[in-house]
Amino acid sequence: MSAQPDAGRAIGSVLVAGRGEIARRVFRTCRELGVATVAVHSGADADALHAREADAAVSLPGDAPADTYLRGDLIVAAALAAGADAVHPGYGFLSENAGFARAVLEAGLVWIGPPPEAIEAMASKTRAKELMRKAGVPLLEPVRPGEVREEDLPLLVKAAAGGGGRGMRIVREAAALDGEIRAASAEAKAAFGDGEVFTEPYVERGRHVEVQVLADGHGTVWALGTRDCSLQRRHQKVIEEAPAPGLTGEQRAALRGAAERAARAVGYRGAGTVEFLLAPDGRAYFLEMNTRLQVEHPVTECVYGLDLVALQLRIAEGAPLPAARPPEPSGHAVEARLYAEDPTRQWRPQTGRVHRLEVPGGPGVRLDAGVAGGDEITVHYDPMLAKVIAWAPTRAEAVRKLAHALERAQVHGPATNRDLLVRSLRHSDFASGRMDTGFYDRHLARLCQEPPDGERRLRVSAFAAALADAETRRAAARTVSGRLGGWRSLPSGPQTKRYRAEPGGAELEVRYRPARGNPPLAEDLPGVRALRVAADHVELEVDGVRHGFGVAAYPDGAGGGKERARVHVDSPLGAYALTALPRFSDPRGRAEPGSLLAQMPGTVVRVADRLAAGDAVTAGQPLLWLEAMKMEHRVTAPADGVLRELRVTPGQRVEVGAVLAVVDSGERGRTGGGGPPASPATDEGAAT
Repeated sequence: MSAQPDAGRAIGSVLVAGRGEIARRVFRTCRELGVATVAVHSGADADALHAREADAAVSLPGDAPADTYLRGDLIVAAALAAGADAVHPGYGFLSENAGFARAVLEAGLVWIGPPPEAIEAMASKTRAKELMRKAGVPLLEPVRPGEVREEDLPLLVKAAAGGGGRGMRIVREAAALDGEIRAASAEAKAAFGDGEVFTEPYVERGRHVEVQVLADGHGTVWALGTRDCSLQRRHQKVIEEAPAPGLTGEQRAALRGAAERAARAVGYRGAGTVEFLLAPDGRAYFLEMNTRLQVEHPVTECVYGLDLVALQLRIAEGAPLPAARPPEPSGHAVEARLYAEDPTRQWRPQTGRVHRLEVPGGPGVRLDAGVAGGDEITVHYDPMLAKVIAWAPTRAEAVRKLAHALERAQVHGPATNRDLLVRSLRHSDFASGRMDTGFYDRHLARLCQEPPDGERRLRVSAFAAALADAETRRAAARTVSGRLGGWRSLPSGPQTKRYRAEPGGAELEVRYRPARGNPPLAEDLPGVRALRVAADHVELEVDGVRHGFGVAAYPDGAGGGKERARVHVDSPLGAYALTALPRFSDPRGRAEPGSLLAQMPGTVVRVADRLAAGDAVTAGQPLLWLEAMKMEHRVTAPADGVLRELRVTPGQRVEVGAVLAVVDSGERGRTGGGGPPASPATDEGAAT
C-alpha cells in the first residue's frame, strides 16, 4: 500500500485540485484550522471566487478541463511552486484518479484522500463488484448480453468506469439491447477513455441510499448513518437528505455494516461513500463506492455535528479518529442543489452573469456557494451555483425550512431550477417520503407548470417593474433639471412598457396611467392598486392584500442601454425575470426557415454517421451532438424533410444562435418557407 510521506507531519498549506464550491468549502475549514490555502484556476476561472479567496493562486493555462483541472502534472507543479505541502482532491476532475494520487505522493506531498490502491480497486464497477462479492456485500448480479431473456428485462447498461450517468442506458426491449450497448460504450469511451460496459437488472422505483464512511490508518472505520439521494435528473442528484427516511432499524444496521465491510475490503483511509440501490421490497444492493468527499456531505455534517474536511486533514496527518465509534446523530438535514439550468427545456444549462445570489439564513440554514454576485457562469464547467442546506429536529421541519429559504432567495442572473426545487420539496410524495429515482420521470411536467393564477402573478410583477422603471427615470429627470436649473414636464397620458418573460417566455405589455400626486393606475389589472413606488421597491395592493416587490434591473448585454435591461422582481407572489423590450419590435435578425440554432455555446463532438447535405431526415432523428457544461446535447431533426445544409464539423466551437444545420420540411418546401427559424430539439445526455 502507498504510504504518506513523513507520516504524522502537520499540514501547513493545502492546494485544492478543483474549483468552485468544493474549493471554497475546503478553504473554509483550512482557515479555521490555521492552514494556508492554494487555489488553481483555468483562464476562464481567473477571476473566480475560489481563486480570489485563496491565500495564493496558480494559473493553469487554458480554459477546457482537459487542459487545466485534468492535468495532474500541472497541478502537482503548482503545489510545489506555491509551497503547499498537501493536496486535497475535492470532487470531480482528478479526485478519483489513482495515477494522480500516486503523483502527489511521489512528489513528497501529503495526499488528503484514500490510498491509490483503494481508488484503483473501486475505479471499475465490474472489479468493484467482484471485491464486494468476496466481502459479503449484497449486489445485483450482472446479466450476460447474449443470455438475456424476456423475464430479465428491463436491464440497465452501465459504463464500468466513470460516473454521473455517462454511458448509462435503460433497455426495456431485447431487440434494442445491442444498439444501446454500442451507444453506451461509445459515450463511455468518449467521456472516460474506457468503453467497457456491463448489464444488470434495472430495479423499477428503486431508491438511491448511501452511507458516509470515515476510516483512519489505525483500524477504525466509522459508518456515519444513511443519506437518501433519490431525486435525480439525468442520473445526477438534485435533493439529498440524512438520514434516509422510512428505513427500519434493521435496514439501517445492515447498510452500515455493508458499508464498513466495503471500506475494510479495500484498506480504505479517509472519507468515502458506499452507494446502494434500495429495491421496493426492502433489499439493498451495492452500486459503487465513491472514493472522495461527496457533494452532499453537508447533510451528514449537520446531523452528526462534524466537520468532515477537518477529519480528512486529521487522518491525512496520521492521527486516529477521535473515538472508536462516531457520535450519535441528531435531527434531520436536507440539501438542494441550485443549478443554472432550465428544467422546462430538458434541463438545458444556462450561462451568463450572476448578478445576485442571496439566501436568507437563520438558525439551521447553510449556504455552500461556488459563485457570488458579479461572477460569470461559463460553458466550460458544471452549472451548479450553490447548495442550500437546512437542519431541524424533524424531517418535516427541515423540509419546510429549506423550501422557505429557497423561495425567498434572490437569484438574479441565468435561469435556475429554484422553483422546481421548492415545488419538489412541497410535493406530497416527497413530503411523505415516497420518492424514488423515477420521481422526475413521473412528476416533472406537473412540477414545471405555473400555478393557475401564474399569468396574473407575472403581469402584476411586470407592473411593479414598470413602476420602478418609471420612478428611476423620474429621479434621473429631476437630477438633470436640477443641474440645468429648469424644469421638465412629466407624461400624464397612458404609458406602455413591454417585457419578455424569461427564459424565452411570452411577451407582455403593461399599460398604466400616471396620476399627478398619486401612484400610477394600472389599466388592465383589476384589483391591483399601487401604494408606494421607489426605484428598487414597490408596494401593491393585490385583491385587498398588500405585497412588497423588490425590483432590480441589470444590463443584459444584448444590445446595451436601458431598453434591453434584465429585470428581476421578487415578492411573495414569486420570482420573475423579465427583459425590457423596445416599444416596437425589430424585424431584423431572423435566420432562414428551417435553421437549427445552437441554444448554448459549446463544442460539436459528433455528427451522425455518414450524414451529409441532401439526405432525407425524419422527425426526431439525431443529427449531431453538442457538448457544453459537462453534458452532451443531442440535436435532432424537428420534422421530416431534407437536410439542406450541415454547417458544422466535429471539434468545432459554436456560440449561442449559430446555425448548425438547415432542414427543409415537405411543408416548407411546398409553401416556399417563411415563419421563424426552427429550434433544434435536444435530448440532454447525463452530466459527470
